[in-house]
Parts: sequence; structure tokens; C-alpha cells
Amino acid sequence: MLKTKVGYSENVDAYASGVETAKMANVVENPQVGLFFTSCVQDQNELMKGAKSVLGDVPIIGCTSSAALCTQDGYLNKETGYSGMMLFGGDVEVVVSGSKKTNETPREIGARIAKEAVSKRTGDDKEPDFFFMSASPANEEEYLKGIQDVIGNIPVFGGSAADNTVEGKWSLLNDGECFADGCVIAIFYTDHKMANLYTGAYHETTNAGIITKIAGSRTLVEIDNEPALKKYAEWTNQKVEDLMGGNLLTATICAPLGVKDPIGKVTAVRHPMNGNDDLSMNIGADLAVNTAVVQLSNTPEGILKANEETIVKLNELMQETVESYFLVHCGGRRLGLALANIEDKIYPEVKKAIPNKEFLMVFTFGEYGQGDHSSNTVGGLSLSYTAFGK
Repeated sequence: MLKTKVGYSENVDAYASGVETAKMANVVENPQVGLFFTSCVQDQNELMKGAKSVLGDVPIIGCTSSAALCTQDGYLNKETGYSGMMLFGGDVEVVVSGSKKTNETPREIGARIAKEAVSKRTGDDKEPDFFFMSASPANEEEYLKGIQDVIGNIPVFGGSAADNTVEGKWSLLNDGECFADGCVIAIFYTDHKMANLYTGAYHETTNAGIITKIAGSRTLVEIDNEPALKKYAEWTNQKVEDLMGGNLLTATICAPLGVKDPIGKVTAVRHPMNGNDDLSMNIGADLAVNTAVVQLSNTPEGILKANEETIVKLNELMQETVESYFLVHCGGRRLGLALANIEDKIYPEVKKAIPNKEFLMVFTFGEYGQGDHSSNTVGGLSLSYTAFGK
């Protein structure tokens, strides 16, 4: 059987928080990896030292989570910090690797860490079944490509490191070291089932256009040969001046943009982050010229309700008994719910759908996953919900 256990702590002392979280999780046979998530306000090195003092040689990887964590026992959002871990063991082998950003390209780094991880495999020679990834919010698509250059298009789950204020105070955790820029992975070999459901859970509007100009890979300059910010303001009946600078980030939580995956199975959400003086928009994921972009829509209440709805759909996709759930929820969505004064309803909404199983929910600045029969996808303002079978 694949076994998991969630541990957590809200101890103000970072070392003690790591110890308490790891001790609570450390009850599974044959522990293979601890996926570890923490507050950005605490000392990441001390958190990992504490966890490693309990788990010893069991690798620990993860990242910081934006403003909160959520477990089967409640919502952890103390301003003084928190940590949570899902420990995997039982009938599974997991190999891990990670790297801070170097002078290599992100794709080269992704390939290198995938090769390093696979080289640690000790079991029978077989293809991996799925993998966890976390990266800094910048080059996730390229890291993913490099990893898949080595292990193929097997299902991914995970999300990007996050902080509480979008100031770059995030960290990636790599088995005893931490860094702000890079990528970490855990590759799973098991005969037990996992299913991932990746969705923005937004509604598509009739507002759509063709991306006619971008700068770099993540700045949307023109839609239908018009300034992107001007076009977006027209679509959403807002004033351009109200969308300048960081105002755009919060103004678009309920009305982001979307792009289709190659076979139309997933509408990947593109979160506009910053309105620029030239009326371009900085976007939280990659774009491509001559592809369509659609304005999406939902209410805060609809965004909240998507938690239960997505878990119900995930259970249908699994078609067997679920051992536990790993839930990646966008930090921007959480912020939107906080601004609407319904953040406190996230836990009861999830608990309604998962009354008797363990889960760990983390809040990220980029989400990765698969829709039904889709390819691996990176986006923002999304849910990447994963279930593990016994």
C-alpha cells in the first residue's frame, strides 16, 4: 500500500516547528520523501534542521506557502509562522533532486536534476509514474520541459514558491538547503494510482482575441493589434488608470485571462500581474503570439465553491478508494477570498468534500497539473488537486 501522513505545527520557533511537523508525520513505514511547506517569515534553514533531526536520511523538499496552509484539522495562518508536511512511504520509491539557478538555462537545469534523481533509483528498471515539482515564479515551463526531456510526459503535480506579499521573499527547500531561485523535484515509482485534476474553474466569456505582440515570454503587449491593457479595460468595463501598476493583480483575480492547451482540454489561466505605462501587462505565465486569449470570469463565491466541486470531480476520476489528497491552491485565489472576507470558509468547504481523509493544502504562485487527457500545464489562479490511491 502507498501510505501518507500529514504533520504540521504553528510553533513560533522555526526549529521546533520543523521537529513537531516531522514527528507528527513520521509514522509511515518505509518513508521515502517529505513534501515540506512553510511560512516565509521563519528561518527556512532552522525549519529544515528541525525536520531533518527527526527524519534523518529521508529527503525533504518543498517551498514556502503564501500566508497559510490547510490540513484535515484546520487552517494554519498565524502571522508568526507555520509548517506542514506530507510524508510518503509504504509501497513506493521516490527519488529527489534540486538545484538553485545557475548559468545553465532553466531547461538544462530541469534535465540535469531529473537525471540526478533517476540515477538514485534502486528498484526495478521501470518508467516513473508521476512527479512533484516546485520552482521559483519565473521559468516554470522551461524547468518542466527539461524534466520531461528526461522522464517523458508523466503526470506532474505541484506549484511555485510563494510569499505573503509578492515581494520575492519565497524559498525553495532542497533537503537541507534553501534558495529563492531554482527548482526541486521528487519522482515517484509505484503501482498505486494517482490522479490529478488541474483547473481554473472559471467561466469563459465571449471576450476573446488574438495575441499579436509579446515582450519576452510573459509580457502581453497587444491583443488584436491594440494595447493589451486598453483591450482588457474595455472587456471588463474598467478604467485603464485604475489598472496601472500592482492594481492590476487584485483587479483581475475574478476576471483573469485564459489560453487553451493544444487539444482544448484545459483552459490555462494567465494572471495579469502589473499594468505598465506602455499599456502592456506583465503576466504570471508564458504566452505565445498568434494564439487566442479569452477573458475568464467568476465570483469570489464561485471561486470558493470550486474547492468542493473539484474534489468531487477528482474522486470520480480516481474510481477507487483514496488514501489522501495533496491540494495546490493559488495564493492569488486565496487573496481574492481574503479581500471578499470569505477566506475562513476555505477549510469548511474542503472538509465538506474530504470529511474523513487526510489532506495538505498549500498556496502557491503558480500551479502545475493535468486535466483529463491533457498534457502537463503551468498557469496561475488555479487549483491542482491530486489524489493518491491505497
